[in-house]
Amino acid sequence: MPAAATAPVSLSQARTSGVALLVTRPQPDNDATAAALRAKGYDVLLAPMLRFEPAPFPDDQDTDYTGVIVTSANALRAIADQPGFARLLKLPLFAVGKHTARAARDAGFKDVIVAEGDAARLRLKVADSVKGKKKAAGALLYLAGADLSRDLAGELREDGFHVVMQTTYRMLPVQTLPATICDEFAANRIEAVLHYSRRSARAFIDATRASGIEISALAIPQCCLSDSVSDVVREAGATQVMVARTPDEKALFEALDRAVGAPAR
Repeated sequence: MPAAATAPVSLSQARTSGVALLVTRPQPDNDATAAALRAKGYDVLLAPMLRFEPAPFPDDQDTDYTGVIVTSANALRAIADQPGFARLLKLPLFAVGKHTARAARDAGFKDVIVAEGDAARLRLKVADSVKGKKKAAGALLYLAGADLSRDLAGELREDGFHVVMQTTYRMLPVQTLPATICDEFAANRIEAVLHYSRRSARAFIDATRASGIEISALAIPQCCLSDSVSDVVREAGATQVMVARTPDEKALFEALDRAVGAPAR
């Protein structure tokens, strides 16, 4: 059995529903997801497939920023304790969705403009912010991760914006699954897997192969936050794939309920 990639997972929670779910989301978001699922009556196991690593944030006081763009709450978490963060708080912030917007407000941003969960809508929100008025002199600061699914900065530059992109964090794939999770798959005690991003889904598939449990891991429902995420597990051979109707956790939980049936309270 491969060495555990993360701390052993406790299976001590009472199994009120008999349905054990696997959440692959990175920390600390996985804890919030687990708490919400347990409140619904599910039993939950955690196997974060990506590991968060902050990057140094340069405090460029010579650049006049007019706004901040964030496509992940991790970008804010990465720089919250770094020099230069406090001076950004007075700027308007464009958040990709509600979760990121909540993290921005918690961090101290007052003027938060929220898109509807994807980068395309975020681009429109930024464009809408200057409709009918002259674009402000200065640059938009895009706080980004090291791996991006689309070139949002380039698209905004095509729209005429001056965008400075700073990589603030990396999410590194975990190579293998914890031994306790492998045992649960082998015993058919995991009934669905929740996937929140393409990269974590890809890391999950690679880890199941490395751990020798790919067939059993992909034989159960795979619940995905978006069509883009679902493409990854379908290409790997999963046939029971459920996709959230909108890219948010509420819709993902609804897809989960459709896949396995909501537990009795």
